[in-house]
Amino acid sequence: MLGYLARRVGWLLGSLFVAGSTVFVLLRVLPGDPAVTLLAVGSSPDQINAIRHQLGTDRPLLEQYGGWFGDLLTGQLGDSLFTRTPVLDQIVGRLPVTLPLALSAFVLSIVVAVPIGVLAAVRRRGLAGVAVSTLAQLGIALPIFWVGIVVVWLVAVRWRLLPPGGFPRAGWQDPSTATRSLVLPVVTLTIAQGSVLVRYVRSATLDVLGQEYVRTARSLGYSLPQALWRHGLRNGAATVVNVLGILLASSLVGTVVIESVFALPGLGSLLLASVKSRDLPVVQGTVFAMTATVLLVGLAVDIVQRVIDPRLRGSA
Repeated sequence: MLGYLARRVGWLLGSLFVAGSTVFVLLRVLPGDPAVTLLAVGSSPDQINAIRHQLGTDRPLLEQYGGWFGDLLTGQLGDSLFTRTPVLDQIVGRLPVTLPLALSAFVLSIVVAVPIGVLAAVRRRGLAGVAVSTLAQLGIALPIFWVGIVVVWLVAVRWRLLPPGGFPRAGWQDPSTATRSLVLPVVTLTIAQGSVLVRYVRSATLDVLGQEYVRTARSLGYSLPQALWRHGLRNGAATVVNVLGILLASSLVGTVVIESVFALPGLGSLLLASVKSRDLPVVQGTVFAMTATVLLVGLAVDIVQRVIDPRLRGSA
């Protein structure tokens, strides 16, 4: 197990290096000039060159990469080209919006989708099972931004139950208003993620229902819920845990769209604003932080799967 952990950590570090380097190069290849974005229209070439020198974007690519990589080794992500504030501080300042949104939607998806997915598998030939499968497929097919617009129109505009968007300036110092402002984004993200999870839970449960140990437990007098709880939960959990890891990672990435729809000042809005202004250090720092989170979640999922399923412990 220790050897496996050492290899996985090595792969994690290598993946982070490749991902960070790829993002760095791509941002420099894409069209657009931060100096032109910063200056007014009609600026002279000398003014543009002066700003490029001030921002450091006129330096050779390898020199810029060396500076970025050196900052990364010291736990920093550089400074914003425009605000001159550390990128890491900007990311940390947006987490009080993004983390509650992503984690709340993830937990709510589990609470709602797991029992519904099991029900859809057990009642697969009945009206309830067919209805759940149809609604889950519809939830997967609908674009998340369209779901958000419908939710805002229905709950905020038509019924006037919750605010349509925004986040209080006081943040979590005003917990009631902050919580109310996140309800609709969480519900929207839950609909998208829960639909995917329902399908996977249904598939995993159907696979478990067809196994000999479940039929044997039923023949010994166990009810179907008892047989699933005692013998099916552990065997089907490994597959579901893998999907949960993907959902947890995608919930963070999905906040980019959700925060744009609901005008939330989180990591997603920071990333979009930085892309528009060509603030390269902020873009690459935010993307790198999201990529690192996704890779760490993948490592955690692999470890949990091996703890749950002993058959995986002997594999490389």
